[in-house]
Amino acid sequence: MRFLLRPGWLALIAVVLGFVVACYTLLAPWQFGREAQREAQQQAIDAANTTPPVPLAQLVEPGAGVTPDVEWRQVEVTGTYLPDDQGLVRLRVVDGRPAVEVLTPFRTSDGRLLTVDRGTVETSSGAVTPDVAAPPAGEVTLTARLRLDQTDPEGRVLDEAGFRQLYVADSRLLASATGLALEPGWLQLAADQPGVLSPLPVAPVAGGAPFTNLSYALQWITFGVIALLALGYFIRLELLQRRGRPDRSALRRALSGEDDEAPLPH
Repeated sequence: MRFLLRPGWLALIAVVLGFVVACYTLLAPWQFGREAQREAQQQAIDAANTTPPVPLAQLVEPGAGVTPDVEWRQVEVTGTYLPDDQGLVRLRVVDGRPAVEVLTPFRTSDGRLLTVDRGTVETSSGAVTPDVAAPPAGEVTLTARLRLDQTDPEGRVLDEAGFRQLYVADSRLLASATGLALEPGWLQLAADQPGVLSPLPVAPVAGGAPFTNLSYALQWITFGVIALLALGYFIRLELLQRRGRPDRSALRRALSGEDDEAPLPH
């Protein structure tokens, strides 16, 4: 199979094999992992939905912050909002419309400083800061879900229109911007809680319809199989063409008479 030594064929084989390796070692496993993450989060939400709310201290010790094993659990806290130190999370989309997410610090009756996500407020565009309704004054009792901080690799915090504006829901950034000793993690309010705006949906962060990531993983596996079959088909086609192709050098010799029998000696 001398044609396999041609640079063009070698490059084609390298590309196809590289794509197949990527499908089986990177792309498909990545989607399987996302599906497993989404399924684990959904199981955590389902378990939290069937577990009654408990006082915050039972799940999160003062200063410890929210941990993955208690995310989505429902807790009860009593205290007061600190609206002068709230921040907005930019570039959110709700039902296809631009919105901001409102993070308001909350001081509990026992002195803990927490971040409460009151939900979202629609805005006319991502560059416009909307009016945000103030939370109730005085002491209130909240039932909320525990959530982990999100991460902005650039750690951006802007100061515009009188609000501290972030790009992710991260109590650590809000703490840095306000100087408050906010505990890591935040509380997600439900629809009927004091101070709630348009509540966030309760859904895994991986998101998407059920089995979407699983279907993507199967697609990458299928693409890898198709690539191998296509490569085999083209190699076989080239072999068949070469077998049926006349030997041009032999044809030239025949036409020039070089292949005629040499005359017999006298």
